[in-house]
Amino acid sequence: MAFGRLERNPGSQPMSEINMTPLIDVMLVLLVIFIITAPLMTSSLRLDLPKTEAGQPTDAGSILQLAVDEQGRYYAGDEVVDATRLAVRVREAARRDAQTEVQLRADSRVPYGRVAELIGLVQDAGLSRIGFVTESAAAPTK
Repeated sequence: MAFGRLERNPGSQPMSEINMTPLIDVMLVLLVIFIITAPLMTSSLRLDLPKTEAGQPTDAGSILQLAVDEQGRYYAGDEVVDATRLAVRVREAARRDAQTEVQLRADSRVPYGRVAELIGLVQDAGLSRIGFVTESAAAPTK
């Protein structure tokens, strides 16, 4: 029998490195989700604007964009507002600059009376420069 050193098994050592693979997988999945959903988060007001060939863009300094959709809801920019809040916003714009141009977008299916109400609201607030936004008519096909 030999007397010698007995080897002792030190056991498991604590892991000093972090496994990055699961973290990278999760981050890539989140990146793909944000890439796919980012275009959907930009809410854009969809209107079926009247088509005309006469419309020309303007170079007005101060612009206020208003819209009426098919259901008759008012929009200031892309935000839905009721008539009283819209009147307040138009009055504030008129106070800042009396030459503010209102660019009015109305769905082609909106009754003219609803558009006339919006024009009256804008004029009552003190703005008189109103432009109607349209789509350019497609070239006739032969």
